[in-house]
Amino acid sequence: MTHDLRLPWPEIDTVLLDMDGTLLDLHFDNHFWRELIPVRYAERHGLSLDQARIEIKTRTQAVEGTLDWYCLDYWTRELALDIVALKREIEHLIAIHPYVTEFLDALHVAGKRILLVTNAHPHSLTLKMEKTRLSGHFDGMICAHDLGRVKEQPEFWPRLQAIEPFDPATTLLVDDNVSILCAARDYGIGRLVAVLRPDSADPLRIPDGFPAIYDFSDLLPIM
Repeated sequence: MTHDLRLPWPEIDTVLLDMDGTLLDLHFDNHFWRELIPVRYAERHGLSLDQARIEIKTRTQAVEGTLDWYCLDYWTRELALDIVALKREIEHLIAIHPYVTEFLDALHVAGKRILLVTNAHPHSLTLKMEKTRLSGHFDGMICAHDLGRVKEQPEFWPRLQAIEPFDPATTLLVDDNVSILCAARDYGIGRLVAVLRPDSADPLRIPDGFPAIYDFSDLLPIM
């Protein structure tokens, strides 16, 4: 693992960027699921906070790595909570990681094709683009929900390539999820970079087998 990267930028044509934990601080999502949802679930169903945490952990683990895990409609049904409204309650926690805008601007100047590729539900994508105003930096934004598979699944990648043609050999993916990086590697994505601190409030996560960055200044300059 290293954060001192010297990418061969002339050999990279397309840059695929994850949203939550990569461009945006995962603290918003972790606080939502670790703190807010257990409290509201306990209130809604007459449970203790500890009971609520156990039930939610069991439910989320059962669908982790699938489309349901990321689906706000699914969790609204399962938990009997208005998930979208609850996200808006704490939207002030949505934050961009350091040097993201500088990195995106540099990619644009260098003529790279920039795609936001996220497992997040479309409602989450809309909320976060409203708050961050990053949408204008991308040549395209793709939700896994529109493809019917998540990035962890092998079927996702050919479906993505079918609607947003790219050459895997000249493509860079930056993502905070090692399972996704492994799936992209298996598909032949040429350059893969992980993120050491997806959540600014959590300790570093060391991603075995992939180069990693502290923040996007580690990928600058782009030449």
